[in-house]
Amino acid sequence: MKLNPEKEVVEKLALELLVCARTAPKARGQDNLELALVTDKDELEKIAQEMEKIAERGEAFKFFKRDADNIRNSEALVLISVDFKNPVGVNCGACGYTCDTITKVERKVLDYEGPICAMRLIDLGIAIGSAVAKAKDLCLDNRVMYTVGVAVKRLGLMPGQVILGIPLSVKGKNIYFDRKF
Repeated sequence: MKLNPEKEVVEKLALELLVCARTAPKARGQDNLELALVTDKDELEKIAQEMEKIAERGEAFKFFKRDADNIRNSEALVLISVDFKNPVGVNCGACGYTCDTITKVERKVLDYEGPICAMRLIDLGIAIGSAVAKAKDLCLDNRVMYTVGVAVKRLGLMPGQVILGIPLSVKGKNIYFDRKF
């Protein structure tokens, strides 16, 4: 008999989220997304520690510490980034530039890097939405976290100017609900 074997399948189910993100619609069918999966507890701890360092910036960043605790208590972490190299080419202006000028503008690096083509960011949002919809269907507790992406970017663990994380949990109560600062 195996007691509580449900945690053994989290990695397999997380891969289904990555499939949903990869196959989500993208502007002009151009894929500028990078996907990753973290299940190793040491890697999750490294990310959590970096999040705690970021929390030391001050009161406004204390939620990074709260989210770090969530990462430590998660079974897996899905990461999705946009690795912007070229704009879509529609000159929509949402980024503040034309498609001809955005790649010539000096990038500013804060938590994320910009400017980035707005259509590429929309692609990221659709991919995130597809992944969390699948997580819901699979009964995986989850939360989209900007904080995780900032830590992953600072650690240089994956390419991309904007990175978002989706931690996954299989417990009797959703650990991402009723969170406190």
